[in-house]
Amino acid sequence: MEPIFELNSPRLLMRRWRDDDLPAFAAMCVDPQVMRYFPDTMSRLESAAMIGRVRGHFAELGFGLWALERKDTGAFIGFTGLCVVGFEAHFTPAVEIGWRLAREHWGLGYASEAAWTALGCGFERLGLDEIVSFTAKINLPSQKVMQAIGMQRDPADDFDHPNLPNGDPLKPHVLYRISRQQWLQTLQG
Repeated sequence: MEPIFELNSPRLLMRRWRDDDLPAFAAMCVDPQVMRYFPDTMSRLESAAMIGRVRGHFAELGFGLWALERKDTGAFIGFTGLCVVGFEAHFTPAVEIGWRLAREHWGLGYASEAAWTALGCGFERLGLDEIVSFTAKINLPSQKVMQAIGMQRDPADDFDHPNLPNGDPLKPHVLYRISRQQWLQTLQG
C-alpha cells in the first residue's frame, strides 16, 4: 500500500513529519501540562526517537500519526493519527486514534477536526471495520474529543494499562470505540 502522507481538514494540513518539526514537538513534549496524562515528559532525544518510530509506522503500514499544521499560519501544532496498538489487551489487535496538541492550540476544536479527518481515512481509505481510542480515566479532555467524534464507551471495556505499575493514577484506562457503521450513521446526521 502506498503511504498516505497527507490529509486535509478545513483548517489543518495533516502531513508527513519534517526534520524542522523537532524543536516545536520537543517543546510540546517537555511541557508538563501537555504531558500530564502521560507517565513523564519527554526529552528532546525521546521526542526525536518518537518521530523516527512514527516514520517507521508509515513506511511499514502506510499510515500513522500525521504532523498537524495550521493552514492559516503554517505553524506546527501537534499530531493526530492512527496507529496499531502496541500492547496486548482484551481489544487487541486494534488500530487506535490518538492526538497531542501544544497547549496554545487547545480549546479551538483542532483535535476533534483532525481526529474526524483521521477517522474518515481509516474507514474510507484503509477499510478498517473499527477504530479504538483509550486514555487514563482521569483524562477528561481527551474523552471529550472521543465523544465529539462519535466514539462510544462501554464501561465493561475499561482496563488497566499493562505498561503502567500498580498504584499509578494513570493505570486505570477507559476504552472508546467506533465502527464503520457508526461512523457512517454519524455522517448521515
